[in-house]
Amino acid sequence: MAFFIRLVVIALIIYLFYRLIRYVVDPKRKLDAAIEANSYYFYDDVKNVRKNFFITLRGAVFEGEKYLGTTEDAFEVVSIFVWAENPDKLQGFTKEDFYFLEKEIQMNYPAAKINWKNPIEQLMKQ
Repeated sequence: MAFFIRLVVIALIIYLFYRLIRYVVDPKRKLDAAIEANSYYFYDDVKNVRKNFFITLRGAVFEGEKYLGTTEDAFEVVSIFVWAENPDKLQGFTKEDFYFLEKEIQMNYPAAKINWKNPIEQLMKQ
């Protein structure tokens, strides 16, 4: 009986250690932490075109929707629509901030054309 209890305790410790490691490396947790810290973080599953990506910069959260299409050589993400989840957080942002975000998106999706939704679209057209 004591052997069984020791085995259960060891299994529980291993499981808790596994859960702790999963929690520490979870990208969604890192995104939430970056939002709280008003810092930059790019959260994306590059291998899954159906999943939207999220970017946080200075407390604002941007969501990007990817669309698959054809290039000369292969199927790639060819179009991306990006919008702010809360436009009120955009106060103080400049065109340079959005150019930085475009550059970061282009690093992962070089064949994609990036389209901004309002109100960012109006700023970028000027």
